[in-house]
Amino acid sequence: MTDEQRRDSLADQAAAWVPPWDRPRPPATEDTPTPPDESAASPDTEEPGADEPQRVEAAPEEAASASEEVASEEAGSAGPDLGGVTKGTAGESGDAGDVPRRQQAGRRRVTAAPEPAPELSDTELRGALEAILLVVDEPVSELVLAQVLEQPAERVGPMLDEIAAGYTTAGHGFELRRAAGGWRLYTRPEYATYVERFVLDGQSVRLTQAALETLAVVAYKQPVTRSRISAIRGVNCDGVIRTLVTRGLIEECGTETDSGAFLYKTTTLFLEKLGLNTVDELPPLAPFLPDDVEELADATR
Repeated sequence: MTDEQRRDSLADQAAAWVPPWDRPRPPATEDTPTPPDESAASPDTEEPGADEPQRVEAAPEEAASASEEVASEEAGSAGPDLGGVTKGTAGESGDAGDVPRRQQAGRRRVTAAPEPAPELSDTELRGALEAILLVVDEPVSELVLAQVLEQPAERVGPMLDEIAAGYTTAGHGFELRRAAGGWRLYTRPEYATYVERFVLDGQSVRLTQAALETLAVVAYKQPVTRSRISAIRGVNCDGVIRTLVTRGLIEECGTETDSGAFLYKTTTLFLEKLGLNTVDELPPLAPFLPDDVEELADATR
């Protein structure tokens, strides 16, 4: 017998092999006792006798191939049961899996783009700007106004100029002025006496002469150090500078490269209080200087 025939014979034997527990058994009767199951016997208690036929062991390769075929047949017979269990498990989790799918389907929906805001007429835009400017506490920029009104900034700027010119032409007691990078309503200077009388009502909130002088030095010499301010005024200005910083009129803006001393400059609140847009709009200092200013400067050096 060749090797191929031997392998085919062993494969056929392995395919036809039936486990002992699946083999049919004759019905047990009282006269015929049921022979004990040799497969369940313990190897420690029973030993094979001399009368038992000797089993012929197959080669390792042939035994391995036969066992693989038997295992494949058993797995194939158990396949439907396992498939049913898997299918049932997937069916039970199907309801729970539908929820994320629905959520994902909802997320994939494209939301409609918001409709653009309707364009206001010139009269409506003027009224809306005036209403906002009446309630602001600080100058508001054109960009912020355009965002609030949902209108193009190209319309807001010219409309503000038109409103300011209209107030001036009509002679109102207030005016719309650009200050600190924004727009705000201010009372006219010619009516300042009456406004102060109404607002102050006997209360004095003015800065001292020393604070005004220090603030002027910072405004015209900024950025400037404390030592430079004290040298210009001729007195120690530490206390006055702390007062101006506390009131928010000046602030630190870095340090000097050589000495490392703090530098000071005016704030946005300073521009707002004076009604200026930038410090470049400060009046020239030359008319207020004495004639012998150069001699005084040389003397302080």
